[in-house]
Amino acid sequence: MWEAVKARWKTGLLVLFVGVAGLWVFSRPSAEGESVALPAAVETDTTRPEEAGMEAPKIVVIDVKGAVVKPGVYEMPADARVRDVIARAGGLTEEADAARVNLAAKVRDEMMIYVPAKGEAAPAPEAVEAAPEAGTESGLQVAVNTATAEELMQVPGIGPAKAKAIIAYREEHGPFQRVEDLLRVNGIGEKTLEKLKPYLLVP
Repeated sequence: MWEAVKARWKTGLLVLFVGVAGLWVFSRPSAEGESVALPAAVETDTTRPEEAGMEAPKIVVIDVKGAVVKPGVYEMPADARVRDVIARAGGLTEEADAARVNLAAKVRDEMMIYVPAKGEAAPAPEAVEAAPEAGTESGLQVAVNTATAEELMQVPGIGPAKAKAIIAYREEHGPFQRVEDLLRVNGIGEKTLEKLKPYLLVP
């Protein structure tokens, strides 16, 4: 009988020891758990787009003149429209002839937007004209590289002699690349060219 009591006593001690050992093991902080903290590198390129190498949108420079609140030179995104540039310039004035402004036209670098006033005789260069009427002073623009002598002579300041000289130069040297190339034509100086610019279209 004494042997049976001793056996039960040993069994109870063993169970108690196993239980205490188990509690100690499972309550101990895991070494792996202690190292699971997120690294500082969590601040990746995806969370900081300014460091992701994204290219800035291309900028173009536009000269705005005429009947706008704040005429001047403005930097705009390359995909802007004329309406965006005019808005940047404070919008149209009360004197502006809005019917002659193509607000939907795309802008390009070094472009000049001229907004005419109501009743103004000078044409609006570049893309501001909605639908110019060929042969009229208020909407006349002539493509220098393809115009005939008769078409060139519709431009105020170009007579038969200048029209002939322009065509002769064009045939000899090829198409004009920019409007300033017209200074190489006999009879056209800087002052004359300034008066002709609003009427001429040159690539």
